[in-house]
Amino acid sequence: MEIINEMRVMFLSKSENESFSRVAAASFISPLDPTVSELVEIKTAVSEAVSNAIIHGYDGTIGVVTLEMRILDTRTVEITVTDQGKGIPDIEKAKEPLFTTKPDEERAGMGFTVMETFMDSMEIDSAPDKGTRIMMKKSLTTDLT
Repeated sequence: MEIINEMRVMFLSKSENESFSRVAAASFISPLDPTVSELVEIKTAVSEAVSNAIIHGYDGTIGVVTLEMRILDTRTVEITVTDQGKGIPDIEKAKEPLFTTKPDEERAGMGFTVMETFMDSMEIDSAPDKGTRIMMKKSLTTDLT
């Protein structure tokens, strides 16, 4: 697939940067003229991935979260969120709806379910003490050609 455009931003794992990541994602895809639904779905998936990195990956410590986005073939958006935090010991368990490692903080345990629902594909690469990389793709209904 041809890369039409790409960007990468790195920010500290602070909760206020979750909203920054949503705005960055929305700004980056705006030239594609996504539908309101597509825009909301992408912003929500990015928000879930970034909040997982901040809350679970770094677990109260400060590290760096990287958001990378690419526009491929004029209508596919590829999103990668990476952290160098704790990692996920059991990815399949973590993907189960309602599973959370932070029940005392009233976490719903729906982050991965939301990402999978709103995106066309999602892959998770993670290892304990190495960090996590979440790769997502979504094809938009718009076409720049």
